[in-house]
Amino acid sequence: MRPEAVIFDIGNVLTTWDPEGFYDREIGPDRRRQLFAAVDLHGMNLAVDAGALFRETIYDWADRHPAWAPEIRMWYDRWDELASPRINGSIALLRGLRGKGVPVFTLTNFGSYSYTEARTKLDFLTEFDREYVSGRMGVLKPDPAIYAMVEADCGIAPDRLLFTDDKLENIEAAARRGWQVHHFNGWEGWAARLVGAGLLTTAEAGL
Repeated sequence: MRPEAVIFDIGNVLTTWDPEGFYDREIGPDRRRQLFAAVDLHGMNLAVDAGALFRETIYDWADRHPAWAPEIRMWYDRWDELASPRINGSIALLRGLRGKGVPVFTLTNFGSYSYTEARTKLDFLTEFDREYVSGRMGVLKPDPAIYAMVEADCGIAPDRLLFTDDKLENIEAAARRGWQVHHFNGWEGWAARLVGAGLLTTAEAGL
């Protein structure tokens, strides 16, 4: 069945999200391992994705862990480096779909405040027809409620939605609701799926 809309995750689909790699480069692998063992930075980021303030949350965690305060503040001060490089092949697919009139949405675990800031730095974030951002919605993937909220808002039947995400648990949750899904593991595989769905030609997909 040909999809009516395509839904992209953002982190590790449209742009790289690799905090460990960033800190390895900045402070070295040994100190990075010590930092991540001492401070639950992913838990901090999850709080932001769930709707907590962006800068204030990160700086509060830095204040609570003074031995690592400069490193923790990097999560905000140098966020654009954490979320890089862009995955240009995926961005080209997003733009190719829109150029053919296919509605393109995002469904992302992303803070409301951090997403607002990110839109000023990542131009492709301004190109979605609809934005489903966990920090705005008050629920995180893979909670079934977030998929139900998307369906109710866009009015498209679940089996007409095609969703890609790098996290298998998020894909499986969408599939249980009847969505068409693709587990993202590189833009080329996603491009081939879009071609197979009849949304892009091979040339349009860059293959």
